[in-house]
Amino acid sequence: MRLESAKLLWDAGHAAHAVRTFTDGVTKEQFFTDLLLRSAVERQLEILGESLVRLRRDDFGAAGRIPELHKIIGMRNVIAHEYGDIDYETVWVAVTKYIGPLISDLDRLLAEADPPN
Repeated sequence: MRLESAKLLWDAGHAAHAVRTFTDGVTKEQFFTDLLLRSAVERQLEILGESLVRLRRDDFGAAGRIPELHKIIGMRNVIAHEYGDIDYETVWVAVTKYIGPLISDLDRLLAEADPPN
């Protein structure tokens, strides 16, 4: 795997970990009513999605190993370009159900990119 691919995986993983940290212990009601929290999560999801857009462009093989890649990128596109149409129910489900498995996938790929000496 190319060094640039590892950097993109690191960026994506860092953003995903941030989303999990921001929302750890947060209820759905808190998420829906806290503009600052939603904004922070949206920003990290944008970074996550953009990193994966670039990974798909530069290293299709590595990107192809990330389940639901098209959905992650699609969410990033909605947040970045259709911000008035963000469905926070969908964001909440993504954050609470899918971010954990995605972190595992990204961490595994990153570990493969940088094997221990």
